[in-house]
Amino acid sequence: MKKVFYTFLLVAMMAIGNQAMAQGYNTGIGLRAGVGNGLTVKHFLSDKAAFEGILHSRWRGLLITGLYEIHNDISEVRGLRWFYGGGAHLGTWNSNRGNQPWGDPNKSYTVFGLDGIIGLDYKFDGAPVNLSLDYKPAFNITGYTGFWGDEVALSIRFTF
Repeated sequence: MKKVFYTFLLVAMMAIGNQAMAQGYNTGIGLRAGVGNGLTVKHFLSDKAAFEGILHSRWRGLLITGLYEIHNDISEVRGLRWFYGGGAHLGTWNSNRGNQPWGDPNKSYTVFGLDGIIGLDYKFDGAPVNLSLDYKPAFNITGYTGFWGDEVALSIRFTF
């Protein structure tokens, strides 16, 4: 029974590895640093389509963002791809601390909005590391409404 289990496990790992080779990796988990700092998880649904989840802090609050991204190869550089996509965010902002240039003093906001994203994604050959640099503008529909076009971030992920 153990031999069957280990054989099945080995075959499953090889199948996942073959699927991941198409885009360089299948899933990446790591840190995102920029205007808001936090965690990022990117999972490829197909060779070109990925879902990215971001949990980050901003304005003394916490936001969760879900993005659907389309990835395209840059043929001149192996492992480098450019991507674009969109999604939505939900979270809280807190204006009762610091010197934010917006909002009413001593008030918290629950925000919901739409996000766009465009960037570069690089998977190091032979190492389980991925770097991503992106621009992610957002528009809040509820809470403190308006356009926020200042979010540029660098993500580093462990890939598998």
